[in-house]
Amino acid sequence: MKFHAEIGEDKHEVEIKHGEGKIFADVDGRTYELDASEPEPGVFLFKHDNRVYEAVVTDPVVSGDPLNVRIGEREYEIRLTDPKRLRSTGGDTDSADGPAQIKTAMPGKVVRILVAPGAVLEKGDGVLIVEAMKMQNELKAPKAGTVKEIRVQEGATVAAGDILATIE
Repeated sequence: MKFHAEIGEDKHEVEIKHGEGKIFADVDGRTYELDASEPEPGVFLFKHDNRVYEAVVTDPVVSGDPLNVRIGEREYEIRLTDPKRLRSTGGDTDSADGPAQIKTAMPGKVVRILVAPGAVLEKGDGVLIVEAMKMQNELKAPKAGTVKEIRVQEGATVAAGDILATIE
């Protein structure tokens, strides 16, 4: 999964890959091989070159605000954006005709379905929660409308790009 990361005035290109029980993080063309775990919600341990780093991540209060991350005694505000999402947004989808599909950005597991087919939603209402990389991500309605279908069940494993729900 690729991200644009902003830390203050610094901007970085980040790509995260999984393989062989490890995480590979490519940051501005430099690759890091990490062992990672989440011993408790919001606390991540990363092992790199025989050193362990603890990162405490506090989710933003308002969606779109930066993440607050503390590593040791240092604190950072990090704004992550998905370049795919930037390319796919072409204006206000509230007035868009046709169905909107809710897709996963990365492989994961559906841990909770928040709505049923036929539910009326406003733009930004939660639809499903998918756990990926030991983080739970709430997938939200991209536009106001009615839930036409939910294509998955709780506990289902999903691949990146899978369509999970449709809103008309």
